[in-house]
Amino acid sequence: MENNFKIPENITEKARIELKKLLEGNRNFVNGTPALKNMSLETLKKYAFHQEPYACVLTCSDSRVVPEIIFDCGIGEIFVVRVAGMTTGPNVIESIEYAVKKLKVPLLILLGHDDCGVMKYAKDHYPEPMREFSSILKCVYPVLDKKEDITCHNFFAQEHTKWVNDYLMKHSVIINEAVKNNELFIANCHFDHSTGLVNLI
Repeated sequence: MENNFKIPENITEKARIELKKLLEGNRNFVNGTPALKNMSLETLKKYAFHQEPYACVLTCSDSRVVPEIIFDCGIGEIFVVRVAGMTTGPNVIESIEYAVKKLKVPLLILLGHDDCGVMKYAKDHYPEPMREFSSILKCVYPVLDKKEDITCHNFFAQEHTKWVNDYLMKHSVIINEAVKNNELFIANCHFDHSTGLVNLI
């Protein structure tokens, strides 16, 4: 199986190399041929006092969505930020900003996924007031405000990923400037549970 993923032309060469590496890793995962590299104590010792991840991945806390496994990565390769529903907030934004400004990652992957419980919960309760899980729903309801007729949870998740991209660009000077200065490329992606593939939205 191949990723339904045509690498954009406006991507920087450095980000292109890292994105290609992640997609090849995803194919290893799908094909059942993981490289099993950089997963030892020896690797950990190598990075005991520094780290050099080549990408940042923002994704959901869902137990089925594990970037290191999905992309066939080991210790020190990707900087992962996980939160229920891939929602955003000050700590999430600052975690990504740290990866961009301090670790100089050239690539940010926004990784939504199939069968997301947060999308289901939001859809089932919209437009009820946010009594429970208010911080999460605050980041999900805006998508439904624009497209209330969404019926497919997986499509909802993809629309949410696009919303997160826009939100980060509007609320983070660091991320916005890095993108505009061609220091960072943001790839909106979706993880398909039925195939195991990561595809570009």
